[in-house]
Amino acid sequence: MHDQEWMRRALALAERGAGRVSPNPMVGCVIVKNGRVIGEGWHEQYGGLHAERHALGRCTEDAAGATLYVTLEPCCHWGRTPPCTDAILEHRLARVVVGCLDPNPLVAGKGVQLLRAAGVTVETGVCRRECERLNAVFFHCITHKTPYVVLKYAMTLDGKTAAHTGDSRWVTGEAARAHVHETRSRLSAIMVGIGTVLADDPLLTCRIPGGRDPVRVICDSHARTPIDSQIVRTAHETPTFLAAIDKNDRLVSLERAGIRPLICAEENGHVDLADLMRQLGALGIDSLLLEGGAALAFSALRAGIVQHVQAYIAPKLIGGQAATTPVGGAGLDRMADALALRELSVTPLGSDFLLEGDLVCSQASSKK
Repeated sequence: MHDQEWMRRALALAERGAGRVSPNPMVGCVIVKNGRVIGEGWHEQYGGLHAERHALGRCTEDAAGATLYVTLEPCCHWGRTPPCTDAILEHRLARVVVGCLDPNPLVAGKGVQLLRAAGVTVETGVCRRECERLNAVFFHCITHKTPYVVLKYAMTLDGKTAAHTGDSRWVTGEAARAHVHETRSRLSAIMVGIGTVLADDPLLTCRIPGGRDPVRVICDSHARTPIDSQIVRTAHETPTFLAAIDKNDRLVSLERAGIRPLICAEENGHVDLADLMRQLGALGIDSLLLEGGAALAFSALRAGIVQHVQAYIAPKLIGGQAATTPVGGAGLDRMADALALRELSVTPLGSDFLLEGDLVCSQASSKK
């Protein structure tokens, strides 16, 4: 097998840590000697062994002289676990193949330099783009100190998220809805606007076996969330933040019920979303799923806080001028200002399709 094939095996192992290692990156490792795998591992959970130490601890024979494939540069500093570079040198590996460098300032090429200085042959950039995409959340968060935001919505083929009557159950089928819950489990937080809370009274939890409930964030500038809503009634079970622009009497009552207030800067009478993202980043929230509604989606796009878009598309037509669309608000003035996506992929989910990609921000649109 070639280096790329071993690295893709390491990538598949890294995926097993999804939803369990945040705010750490997902990392996979494969150790190969004489063309055979003698050990493999991955970062299983936050605070647990890093992938390299996990793989070395599972080796079926002496790793001296072997090649270690790892999706992210080995760490060279003490954290919750000792440096992985120490373990590599202690086991006398001859060669290390790295998918991508670690943007963490504590590492940032130092791990590779240390290994090379000790006489280990190190190669970097094997399947680099795949390795970077695997940890897009980690790369964004450690660079910008704000959550990686995924804008998600489900719509019919003619672009409607509900009928003109407001009925929206269900736009997509079971497979697509299960995929949404998998995403909820993978990301740290989920956010909706007050309109969604008032219209749907959602729980915003993860409803798949073994899934993890995300932290809930309600964007509610004037604290209109009902005290008897499901969100408030379960606030002691699932951490729930409410972003508002001032601490009025309603917010005080919600805080007594278990809601955690975040007082944000104001922009045009509403929560300044960029300030909210900075506050969430400071709280250690590295990723956020933005689920609604249409006005909040446009505000988020206009504020430039969205990195990725997931559009679940059902092969249905419903029509209706008054039927809601995924992105509302004032809208942009010109087609030339439209926000585009790159790195597109299409995934069939039952009878539906998931179209997703990274957002390419246009300066013209973000300044409007």
